[in-house]
Amino acid sequence: MSILTPKDPGWESSPSPWRRAAWTSLGLVYLLLPTSSLFGHGHSAPASIVQLAALLSYAASFIALVIANNPWTGETNRRTYVLLGVLFVLAIGYPLLFGADWGGLLVYFGVACAMALPPRWAGRGVVAAAALTAVICASLGVRNSSLALVTFETLTVGLLLFAFRTSRMLVVQLREARGEVARLAANEERLRIARDLHDLLGHTLSLIVLKSEVATRLAERDLDRSVAEVRDIEAVARQALADVREAISGYRQRNLTDELENARSVLAAAGVELTIKSSGTPLPDQVDGLFGWAVREGVTNIVRHARARTAAITVRRQDGTAVLEIVDDGTGAGEAPAGNGLRGLGERVTASGGAVEAGARADGGFRLAVRAPLTPTTPREPAGETA
Repeated sequence: MSILTPKDPGWESSPSPWRRAAWTSLGLVYLLLPTSSLFGHGHSAPASIVQLAALLSYAASFIALVIANNPWTGETNRRTYVLLGVLFVLAIGYPLLFGADWGGLLVYFGVACAMALPPRWAGRGVVAAAALTAVICASLGVRNSSLALVTFETLTVGLLLFAFRTSRMLVVQLREARGEVARLAANEERLRIARDLHDLLGHTLSLIVLKSEVATRLAERDLDRSVAEVRDIEAVARQALADVREAISGYRQRNLTDELENARSVLAAAGVELTIKSSGTPLPDQVDGLFGWAVREGVTNIVRHARARTAAITVRRQDGTAVLEIVDDGTGAGEAPAGNGLRGLGERVTASGGAVEAGARADGGFRLAVRAPLTPTTPREPAGETA
């Protein structure tokens, strides 16, 4: 499903000022009602021309307000207030000058208040315009029935258009919000891919570097073993390519058993003796995948920073939680700052309702512990940014 944003050509947040003016002109047809008596008996030609000019000036002021003000944004500028003031003066002055037939101008003034004032004041402006209509018509001697009708029209038409304006503003805001959600979702997906690629390539490239160093050292002494290491590098690179493709497509699942085997291979190549202890029944899929990530990150840190001789990985159940613990006897891990990998792992574990502990051991080396509930909720991708 495509999401239209304010910049998409599929919709417009607001018609252009001239289109608004064109549609408004159709509604001004009711201003012609006062002209029914302009050219009748009792009116001289100059008086009729003056009244016609007055009518056109009111219509022009109303259209100018429509052009100057965009009702769907809810913002009111100084020009809008000036034009509202002009309409206010004309809507009061013309009925007082030309008679009760001009009382309908106040209906349009109520509409102007509904469409031009800030939303929190627009409703009050319509009510004030209706009250002003009643006062002006009463002062002109309009009959009670006609006075009530004009006042009712000012109030209802104004409130109706205010409700229409409010609903249209909500539609515009909703579409803008949908566009923002689409942009945030795309950004979240980019962060997920960046985090996955960091976890994948950091581990794999470390292994490739180690095996390359081994192959270089063996090249002159043991050609067969050197060739075997180069073949291992090719296999690792091919697997890395497959992992990257799976991660980008979003279907990659990290199996703890496979990661433990990979860890044994990587640490053996680095000259680190690994001990693995696991107890209890197989873990739930979500916890299994989470611990797979943790093993990959922990082993990568050992290879990069620890300068260790031995390492141990323990998986156990404890009080309704699963615990993964990775320790080594190295000397460099405690000095290394927390990198993107550990931050990303912490975000994943926290999103699943677990906790991460990482730091130097009192007797030397480094310890990484991950605790996760055995019945975790569906994890959400963390929104933290990776460097």
